[in-house]
Amino acid sequence: MERSLVLIKPDGVEKRLIGQIISIYERKGLNITALKLIKPSKEIVEKHYIEHKDKPFFQELVDYLTRGKVCAMIIEGDNVIKTVRKINGATDPAEAEMGTIRGQFALSKSENIVHASDSVESAEREIKIWFTSVCE
Repeated sequence: MERSLVLIKPDGVEKRLIGQIISIYERKGLNITALKLIKPSKEIVEKHYIEHKDKPFFQELVDYLTRGKVCAMIIEGDNVIKTVRKINGATDPAEAEMGTIRGQFALSKSENIVHASDSVESAEREIKIWFTSVCE
């Protein structure tokens, strides 16, 4: 069974979309096996987005993720990474299909409501960052 880390980012939490977003994943038949609402530290966010450290938007990304609470989830299912990324839609909401989470709720590429792991390797690395107590 494949696992993915999904984050409902501060803009999704601020807009009170947690329940709606979770229900989209659940209606698809995916299993949420861990969930927590936290205000992430700068250290967690920097570790999570380490691959973007030298990019010009890195500090903006860190500021965005640390400005408020984030709903972090571990979601399991067959082909979960590909499925969740399709449900989330394109990173740029202007390019996301209307039925996707970003197509429905996101307003900009920099504040795009959700994050999902892009590979099995990324998922396991990210889960260890956000859920140290549930890792195997």
